[in-house]
Amino acid sequence: MRKAALFMVLLSVSVHLNAQQTIKRTLKLMGSRFDITVVAKDSTAANNYIDMAVVEITRIEKRISSWDPNSETSLINANAGIKPVKVSQELFDLIKRAIGISNLTDGAFDISYASMDKIWKFDGSMAQMPSEEEIKNSVSKVGFQNILLNEAERTVFLKLSGMKIGFGAIGKGYAADKAKELLKTKGVEAGIINASGDMNTWGKQINGESWKVAITNPMDKNKAFALLPIKNEAVVTSGDYEKFVEFNGTRYAHIIDPRTGYPATGIISVTVFAPKAELADALATSVFVMGIEVGLNRINQLPKIECIIIDAEGKIHTSDHIEIATK
Repeated sequence: MRKAALFMVLLSVSVHLNAQQTIKRTLKLMGSRFDITVVAKDSTAANNYIDMAVVEITRIEKRISSWDPNSETSLINANAGIKPVKVSQELFDLIKRAIGISNLTDGAFDISYASMDKIWKFDGSMAQMPSEEEIKNSVSKVGFQNILLNEAERTVFLKLSGMKIGFGAIGKGYAADKAKELLKTKGVEAGIINASGDMNTWGKQINGESWKVAITNPMDKNKAFALLPIKNEAVVTSGDYEKFVEFNGTRYAHIIDPRTGYPATGIISVTVFAPKAELADALATSVFVMGIEVGLNRINQLPKIECIIIDAEGKIHTSDHIEIATK
């Protein structure tokens, strides 16, 4: 049972104890903020490890980016409806796992969401909702069932012309996992890879305590409502904090259901705990789309997965193995 107390927490870094140091570096990678924290014998060693993590994350970005015309992902998209594309084993396996999550979530998660027409605007410029026909047409080329994999040839084929895949809902989590995996093989005993909220941890703080994450309520972002220990696992939060539109009293989040083209409603924040950030990332998006009842039901069926949902009224909902105690 994971327990949390309702009070504010500050994560301590750069503290000296037992000849070890905790060093944190903040930088921009994959177009987002990354905070990389490692525990090492001194600052020189720590910074060398962080440099290794940066190289690994940059390598992954070049492979999965849909903005880089030379990436494998861009090559797959360019050949949609034309021919299969042979890819690296790494990308093939990532796509295969993504399709597995699509099946698990009944399509609430779908990397072919990149095919979706951008008819929803969350910058304040929308004066009215799109028509039903526009919404339906916006997802006409979305559908993970049309991503065809050939294990023997190690190829990926997008069946429909104009179809695209993208890793915006899973890529940073995957990068965090791979950076953690690399640093552990180099002998780093503890650290955190925080990819704009896609966080993966291992080991413990130098004071012997577990790493802890503060969960905030979007309705009062300056205060944390829960402090949760994280032990060699990942935690990811998806939210509609600023990105939403409102029509006829209904708040529509920027996370769009790839099956219908309609934005998610009724939820303002989802936090998922999982063994890997890649999975937590995908499931956080999926729960947002599936809704509270279906989302929690699905999470409760999965081993080693936990979830916290905050609904549009600010009420907190948790999966079966999380207990939040007030102080």
